Amino acid sequence: MSSDESSVHDEPHIEGSRITVRYVHERVEERGLRPETVTDRHGLDVADVYEALAYFHNNPEEMEQVEERHERAVEEAKRRSTLTPPEE
Repeated sequence: MSSDESSVHDEPHIEGSRITVRYVHERVEERGLRPETVTDRHGLDVADVYEALAYFHNNPEEMEQVEERHERAVEEAKRRSTLTPPEE
């Protein structure tokens, strides 16, 4: 795993890819995808997926901070958006 900042994102990610630890955790542990499914969809080694999951659980404070930054960025993007939702 790399937690170095990159031009793509500023959160831990699988080295040599744009896939973040948070993304892997969400897909496998929240959505219930098999690790092999994530590897097949993104051209990863299954070991990378398990390493990302281990990183997530071994660094709970860091991952909580990452999630908070992500949520703030989403809220800021919503505030800046000029799009309006469709009428029901």
